[in-house]
Amino acid sequence: MNNIIVSLKKFITNKNTVTILGVIVILGLLYWGYNTTIENQVKPVQIPVAKQTIQPKTLITDDMVTYINVPSIAVSTNVQRSKTSIVGMYSNVNTVIPAGSMFYSDVLITEDELPDSAFTAVKDGERPYALSVTTESTYGNSIFPGNKIDIYMKAVDESGLVMVGRLLAQVDILAVKDGSGNNVFEDSTVTRTPSTLLFGVPEDVFILLKKTEYLKSFGVELFPVPYGGTAPIEGDLTVDRQELVNFIESNTVTFTDTTDTPETPVLESETE
Repeated sequence: MNNIIVSLKKFITNKNTVTILGVIVILGLLYWGYNTTIENQVKPVQIPVAKQTIQPKTLITDDMVTYINVPSIAVSTNVQRSKTSIVGMYSNVNTVIPAGSMFYSDVLITEDELPDSAFTAVKDGERPYALSVTTESTYGNSIFPGNKIDIYMKAVDESGLVMVGRLLAQVDILAVKDGSGNNVFEDSTVTRTPSTLLFGVPEDVFILLKKTEYLKSFGVELFPVPYGGTAPIEGDLTVDRQELVNFIESNTVTFTDTTDTPETPVLESETE
């Protein structure tokens, strides 16, 4: 028994034996590590992909996304791995997401990151209209997106009297932009001067508003008033909406050409 123990000790303490055992252990660890790495890379994972082709600037909804299994090695770090991080986002400008494609971080943007995100809020059947304003006419830049306002009109009639009345009521403000087209309130660290209020109106109202732009010689001015408020400008006459519409229509006409260009309002005097 003692001879066996002595022989075993000699075998273990032999330098050649230790070297061989060390090599075997290292090879075993390398083999295990290699197999583990390969298995992790080819192990299938669930990834959300486009269920259909998604065009640029499109709101991504739940029915546009599905899941597939792919080897984890095929999934890069900028691939979205959850549907919740995709639904509600928009496809980037000039980016088409093909059916079956993964969703990469750089092809997804929020509504606020769209070049003209306010236009996506315009209702079907309406057209966006930009009303020229100043800091003063917006009550010290206190009209915000989401506010409701009334649109009042001032004009000078044939007898020289100033008439004032409410032309539109309960208009929803979609955006407030400065002279460069930037959203006034998107960056609280930058002071921007309001230049236009953007809102949506039906086609007939859009044409009516465009006509008022040609009536500057009649002293026509449109200005916002907080919904239900009182006009800050006083006139000789207080008139209702129909009287304002009649005044606009009686002093302009609309030419419609055969092309796809919008109708063009002109002064009544220009047709004589």
